[in-house]
Amino acid sequence: MDFIQPYLVFLIPIAVGFLAQVIKFALYTWKHGFNIEYALTHGHMPSMHTAFATSLLVSIGYFEGLASGSFAVSVVLAFLIIDDAVRIRMVLGDQGRYLNMLIDQLKGEIDESQFPRLKERIGHRVSEVVVGALVGLLLTVLFIYLFA
Repeated sequence: MDFIQPYLVFLIPIAVGFLAQVIKFALYTWKHGFNIEYALTHGHMPSMHTAFATSLLVSIGYFEGLASGSFAVSVVLAFLIIDDAVRIRMVLGDQGRYLNMLIDQLKGEIDESQFPRLKERIGHRVSEVVVGALVGLLLTVLFIYLFA
């Protein structure tokens, strides 16, 4: 097991991200029925990106130390990923909704085949990001306890 030790700082976040996506697939399948395409779905509960970023932050903090440069970089990276998951993608969803409303109002005046409906839900809700962060934190602590 000692040969894996140096790589745990990166292997744990990969495992946590994968497990978060499996949890998302299971929850989405339970709610909507089985469809293999749900395995690659974006958005919904929990946020895999947030779980991965949180896991990377915690594992670097544990293995490299809170005063390391890599921990500082992981804080900034986690902030960017979580901000993208919530705020930026939410704005994109709003734009899609408004453009779809505009196309609906222009029915008959435009060729609708040129304007496909845009996705209106691209990002995560805040609750999905919070659950993703909790999943990332708890699974990372569990894996550190088991393997470190």
